[in-house]
Amino acid sequence: MSDILHLPMLRGGRPHRSLKTQTLHDVRDGSVVAETSLAIPGLIARDLDHELVHRRRALEAHSVPELIEVCHRAAELFEHAELPLFPGADVRLGPEGYLERLAATTGMPVAMGRANLSKIVHVLAHVEDVLDGLTRGLDLGVLDGGWGTMAGRRLSYQRLTDGLGAILPNNSPGVHNLWIPAVPLKVPLVLKPGGSEPWTPYRIAMAMIEAGAPPEAFSLYPTTHDGVPEILMRTGRSLFFGDARTVETWRGSGKVQVHGPGWSKVIFGPDAAERWEEHLDLLVDSVAKNGGRSCINCSSVWTPSHGREIAQAMAERLAAIEPQPLDAEDARLAAFPNPAVARAISQALDQSLDSDGAVDLTTPLYSDGSTRVAETGGCTFLRPTLVHVTDPTHELAATEYGFPFCAVVDCAEDDLFHAIGPTLIGSVLSDDESFRHRALEARHIDRLNLGAMATYRISWDQPHEGNLFDHLYQQRAFQLAS
Repeated sequence: MSDILHLPMLRGGRPHRSLKTQTLHDVRDGSVVAETSLAIPGLIARDLDHELVHRRRALEAHSVPELIEVCHRAAELFEHAELPLFPGADVRLGPEGYLERLAATTGMPVAMGRANLSKIVHVLAHVEDVLDGLTRGLDLGVLDGGWGTMAGRRLSYQRLTDGLGAILPNNSPGVHNLWIPAVPLKVPLVLKPGGSEPWTPYRIAMAMIEAGAPPEAFSLYPTTHDGVPEILMRTGRSLFFGDARTVETWRGSGKVQVHGPGWSKVIFGPDAAERWEEHLDLLVDSVAKNGGRSCINCSSVWTPSHGREIAQAMAERLAAIEPQPLDAEDARLAAFPNPAVARAISQALDQSLDSDGAVDLTTPLYSDGSTRVAETGGCTFLRPTLVHVTDPTHELAATEYGFPFCAVVDCAEDDLFHAIGPTLIGSVLSDDESFRHRALEARHIDRLNLGAMATYRISWDQPHEGNLFDHLYQQRAFQLAS
């Protein structure tokens, strides 16, 4: 990858090269991979104040079925085609070139990136199923005609914004599936790509444009932190991906849908805890899948009994996962682009441990006396870490990190559903109907898996975290004079 690529911003599908740029480096050797144009806040504000309506009208010229077909064609292109980096670009990247650059700037192994590519392809290819779940079976012709009739009742939905903003993360390409349905819902996109991961949003946008979507529907503004409020305030609805501290300011805003840590969990009922060995594969996969980088990875396991045994067995399996070079086909851990961040996380974790409330069971099991921070192939990794927590109020019972980290928490059955705290995904293991009913009533759990399902198991025909359709549209009272 000796050629340095330049990614301009896209202003309603039109490339714009800025004098202000950001350089993207290879996490392995520090070499320059690409540079991106940076949008200054004033430019973003001017565009969004004056151009969003025009961009929305470009999408309105297409019917929902037409835009669904665009997504179907885009799935094939995203998976197989050599696509231009941006409209009019001479440089084109095939899927392998995309995956290589994704690995280089984010530390995500190529094999892991390929698995995420498949997730994106699936959502594009089955976007009508996603829309059916988001809209609860609404006849989407209602959006084309402004109103329609279902079950003998007239319905009309009001669009709440001229554009969907999204402040995007670096952790995992699969997260971009959450904004894809905006296109067939006729809402143009205003995206801030992650600082080290512009590759996926640009490739999705180019796949859709090549498939027939109007270029005006796609605005990508790489920017500094100063540009973020402009996108969040000047788009009528937005998504904000970030850590707990970053997103907290916007939590509770009706216009900003916050996507912070998931604190996803596996929760044992008393009956399943007696048979915990049956679920060991599910537990380990929930923690380690996708390098532990996602909000849908399990960050804690809660159990009323056998906590130490569960923790020890998980620790033995997790400690055996070794860092591999980014091009290794069996790589299961992602590297940290900034080694200092990995060391700081490890240090913070150690400071939270104590001999009574929380004990790290993995460190003694690392091969050859290795430490949690490991270096391989020029990259810095954090090895999987499993702690046993005997006090449900301990800070590590409610901690999430961007690598395979999990706490097995001892908690009395009567306190369990109160003590777990906010939970994006809750996989509840129990055949006891009373326990399952309590899980159904638990207000802390956003997405509930009843039965032996890993936390990362997503059904895209149901809302994942919040409902994008409800975020973009509201039903209005509607009457038609006869």
